[in-house]
Amino acid sequence: MLALYLYFQLPFGKLHSGNPEIQELAAALGRTNSSVAMKLCNFASLDPKITDSGRKGLDGASKLDRATYSEFGQDWTGLVSRAADLWTAQVGQFELSTAPSRLNEKRSEFRFEPYQRESTTQALVNQRVGQDFFRRAVLANYEETCCITGIADPRLLTASHIKPWGKDSDNRHNPANGLLLSATLDRAFDRGLITVDRQRRIRVSRQLRESQSRETRDYFRQFENATLRSAIRFDPEPAFLDWHNEHCFVDQRAA
Repeated sequence: MLALYLYFQLPFGKLHSGNPEIQELAAALGRTNSSVAMKLCNFASLDPKITDSGRKGLDGASKLDRATYSEFGQDWTGLVSRAADLWTAQVGQFELSTAPSRLNEKRSEFRFEPYQRESTTQALVNQRVGQDFFRRAVLANYEETCCITGIADPRLLTASHIKPWGKDSDNRHNPANGLLLSATLDRAFDRGLITVDRQRRIRVSRQLRESQSRETRDYFRQFENATLRSAIRFDPEPAFLDWHNEHCFVDQRAA
């Protein structure tokens, strides 16, 4: 389960024994780096999008590999909820036990300095469990490249939910419910100013295409009717794209 959890978060080209994350998992499980890398490549051989593209993993997938992939390869919430706890228990605890000096070093960097002004507000943080998995899985799915612009710096990219987090609890962690977008396009998609149809063609709202700002018009018009870049594992689910077109796209709502 931990290997499958990591598999979905890594691009195909990083499924090798030299990958530090694979080495980290191998050390926590008491396995060799090569054995864990091979396990991830076994999962790749079960991944239809990988094999249909002409790439392939290893041919040694076991019955347990197949059963695990079959059970959790579509149950994203089940995978995240169970694997995240396992990862913390096994990998996280292993890191703590093997790096006490690093922890002491980090603690020594902290210096308490009293707050000198009045404080009248409180900040409450509601962490979305599994959000990090979703982001990493979508990054891996598009090989860390914006699926519209081609921008390839993860620091500038957002894993955007097609059907929002609060609208579909069953698909919050599903990579097929995600697009990897640059910050500006993520904001436009979230506001319904652009959308994607089930043929994966981009539609730009009239508000942007006819903006009073020439720069805005020129920037967004280049994407009208362009096609999304291909995903390496999960194409966007057409039903989610239909939902975004119907419920979010401003041109559709105006009609």
